Amino acid sequence: MAKKLFGDFEPISSKQWKQQIQFELKGADYNETLIWNSPEDIKVKPFYHNDEARDSIRAPHRNKPFSNCQDIFVHDVDKSAYRALDSIKRGAESIRFTVQDQNIDITKLLHNLPLDGINIYFELNFLSAAFIESVSKFASENNIHIHILLDPVGHLAKQGNWMTSASKDNFDFINSLSALKNISLLSIDSALYQNAGGTIVQQLAYSLSHANEYLNRITNIGQPFTFKVAIGSNYFFEIAKLRALRLLFSLIAKEYGHTKECHIIAVPSKRNKTLYDYNVNMLRTTTECMSAILGGADAVSNMPYDALYHKSNEFGERISRNQLLILKHESYLDKVANAPDGSYYIENLTQQLAEKALALFKEIEANGGFLYQLGEGTIQRKINESAENEQQLFDNGQETLLGTNKHPNLSDRMAHEMELFPFVKITPRKTLIKPIIEKRLSEKMEQTRLAEEKSVGKS
Repeated sequence: MAKKLFGDFEPISSKQWKQQIQFELKGADYNETLIWNSPEDIKVKPFYHNDEARDSIRAPHRNKPFSNCQDIFVHDVDKSAYRALDSIKRGAESIRFTVQDQNIDITKLLHNLPLDGINIYFELNFLSAAFIESVSKFASENNIHIHILLDPVGHLAKQGNWMTSASKDNFDFINSLSALKNISLLSIDSALYQNAGGTIVQQLAYSLSHANEYLNRITNIGQPFTFKVAIGSNYFFEIAKLRALRLLFSLIAKEYGHTKECHIIAVPSKRNKTLYDYNVNMLRTTTECMSAILGGADAVSNMPYDALYHKSNEFGERISRNQLLILKHESYLDKVANAPDGSYYIENLTQQLAEKALALFKEIEANGGFLYQLGEGTIQRKINESAENEQQLFDNGQETLLGTNKHPNLSDRMAHEMELFPFVKITPRKTLIKPIIEKRLSEKMEQTRLAEEKSVGKS
């Protein structure tokens, strides 16, 4: 008969552990010393124990390993087709094309790719029935599924205007194409709320309420919703965030008879990326990709370390792709379908985030819904308040970005490296609503340093 491990040891209760910790603190207060409060108002304890674990709902998870996704902006079809095939040969397992021109030749772009082994995504910022129908036709002829990332509500939130003149036209357009075969048509740009500075609870609640606008208005949704989610640096919280998102979407979608699990593309956050000491960005994106994988993302699209200031380049893309290859093939993070299962800490976080997000979702719906609160400016104001609170922590040094507000290399020079403008761009224009603005924490500090560089260069 097999002998149980550690059978000679008596089980220790959470109360006994706490008593021992209190003894080791030598009079210091347990709550003040070891328990910290997150921006989501979650009290994080120093240890979690099974005798305190609550009965939790099992979070849904992906059924196959995550895919390493390569982003390609389509300008020249021939060059984009070559880059896609080259990326696949170098380890990419899915391709996300960002398309601006609705007249591109889909067949020419995709015909050389090994379509049976990869996922294809098209991110669109326009409404074109002819383009979407051509994608559906190509997918049907090749017996594949293609994800079209179309998000008029997200476009409104980010740009301040609908894709076309009125909200009804946007929803009617999607309804007219919802029966097309071999494509998913709807996506939710949840990354916007993270990159603009929203808390994790806000990100979850706004994403759900965002999706609920489609569930309310679109009929015959037979394919999965795709969520694009930005992953921040709070490692365990971000794992729990993705688990909570799947759980909550499943609960809400079933109320509409929609039983498909959501599809998640995860990307590293822009908010904590820096211009100076840019190599640290590789460390940040590595832990963020790990959170995404362990949290259950279907695809992970890594951000090149130099994406803030360099145009797309072979070296940056190769490094970002290889980070994911290492996590998959050397760290084996794809071998277990739901690795966080049984972690009392992560399951506790998942439960608390889900409960708080669900409460906020219900509050939004009770007060007119997501679009109404966008129009009133409530969503924007709440995100801005959270962003300002985090900005104060950064400015005061309580939130650290290594190489920027702690241990900066003051001899580092970046003015000569700038190929892209890495700061918030203000373009005066007429909008229906106030847009949600993405902003990095280190922007003000970096602008000051760049100005100093230029003044030294002139003197």
